[in-house]
Amino acid sequence: MAGLDRNFTDELRARLSVVDVVGRVVPLTRKGQNYWGCCPFHNEKTPSFSVNEEKGFYHCFGCGEHGDIISFTMKHNNMDFRAAITELANQAGLKMPDYKPRDPNIVRHEDNLFDICEKASLSYAEKLFTPDGAHALEYVRKRGFSDDMIKKYRIGYAPKNNLIANKFAESKYLIQSGLCRRGEYGLYDFFRDKLMFPIFNANGRVVAFSGRSLDGSEPKYINTGDTDIFHKRKTVFGLNFARDAIHRANRSIIVEGQIDAIKMQINGFPETVAPLGTALTEDHIALLCKSNRNITFCFDGDAAGQKAAQRACGIIIPFLRDTSDVKFAFVSGGKDPDEILKSGGIDAMKKIIDDAIPLVDYLWQITNSNFLITTPGGRSQAEKFLKKELDKITDPDLKSEFEKEYNARKFNTWHKWKKSNISVNIKLPDIDTITKNTLIYIVNTYPELVEKYVDFLGTLGIDFDGIAPVLNLSLEAAEKYIVSLKLQRYLERLNIQKREFTNQLLAGNDAAREEIAKIDEEIQKYTEKLEILISI
Repeated sequence: MAGLDRNFTDELRARLSVVDVVGRVVPLTRKGQNYWGCCPFHNEKTPSFSVNEEKGFYHCFGCGEHGDIISFTMKHNNMDFRAAITELANQAGLKMPDYKPRDPNIVRHEDNLFDICEKASLSYAEKLFTPDGAHALEYVRKRGFSDDMIKKYRIGYAPKNNLIANKFAESKYLIQSGLCRRGEYGLYDFFRDKLMFPIFNANGRVVAFSGRSLDGSEPKYINTGDTDIFHKRKTVFGLNFARDAIHRANRSIIVEGQIDAIKMQINGFPETVAPLGTALTEDHIALLCKSNRNITFCFDGDAAGQKAAQRACGIIIPFLRDTSDVKFAFVSGGKDPDEILKSGGIDAMKKIIDDAIPLVDYLWQITNSNFLITTPGGRSQAEKFLKKELDKITDPDLKSEFEKEYNARKFNTWHKWKKSNISVNIKLPDIDTITKNTLIYIVNTYPELVEKYVDFLGTLGIDFDGIAPVLNLSLEAAEKYIVSLKLQRYLERLNIQKREFTNQLLAGNDAAREEIAKIDEEIQKYTEKLEILISI
């Protein structure tokens, strides 16, 4: 086994949880930090078989069996190493590599990349406390970082000159590490005049950097591109600092950016992490779920934050287990966690986290927000969306419970019969002074609407040559006003006709029943159109 490519087996261990692999064949119950069940390798009635998700191993206190997902698959399925790897690769959705001894040159290459990143980190950290870095040091202190915090996160400064290219000119790994690039006049530093944040892998080794502009230029942050030791899609910022805290808090908190992650960690939420330089990915979630499946997403409350939250909801669903506690919190008022901590302190941030929405409620909220569930077509689309999302749940029992929950909600809010007639929650004025003046303004401001709705406008009996006050109505709003009024007038006529046929029915004319049914269909149709128009 030692001669085989360790990268792939490490990838399997990162992708697959030992609890999931063992839990396929052994019923497990969580007690404290471990999961317990009856050992599959010897007969026992009292569970002595322990599984630790964070450390990735199992141990039986009865017979002494011990190992990880690979050894478990080999022993339980009576497989050799290659067959077990193939089985696990299928579970993880990974393609099997061609096994061969790991090239010593690759090992040396990666060690050299680690080495140059470490040296660069030390150089940046030293430069922050020199006259060249005075403005960067002032900035970071104004952001609330003490010298101890600066030291802990190894924050540094990349000067305007080519510090790294000049200092390590003899190194062959500057370009491959992402620290330097080659220009017309030779090597130059990729990071210049930047506040520098080292990026660590899960083991605490520096693998890349994130640089923040100090002069207001955009983009605000630039990150090292992917290298042989750094992949943004698989790197969770702050995890090396948060790992133990995630264990203690029994959850992780995910925020949108690295500054927010750091400020959360140093202000009472050490279990906070962030994706880095890319949107949240399945790899990020898989890595966090190995530590804990209880995750609270904390996003900005703006449109971008809502979009990110909806994407996160779709990504995490396949990772749900019946022990998972996944929630969504939102920071409102155009602020981010750093600003909340500054203005309201830990208590304000704690309230936001404590008020987070459980996933079952957030997915329901997404469904009702994205589809017009007051119409049959909208409900059909919503049903399809929910089914698609719930089909991602791998635990059949958990999936069944979600389906039961949503079926009850759909019955109570989507399909429950109501005695009262359908009505639109809007009051459009009659042809009074306000309506008249509004229409006069529209006709005199947007002649193209007159041509489009001349037949309807002609039925209102209004003198459009009159003078009306200037209103702040766009072309779109003006047309919406006319169409809303037109739909309301038509619905009024339909209701008058319905009353007339109802009177005929009461007088013994059974033929009126069919006409009433036709009118009801028409009322339903145009009421839905009016609802759609109002919601736009």
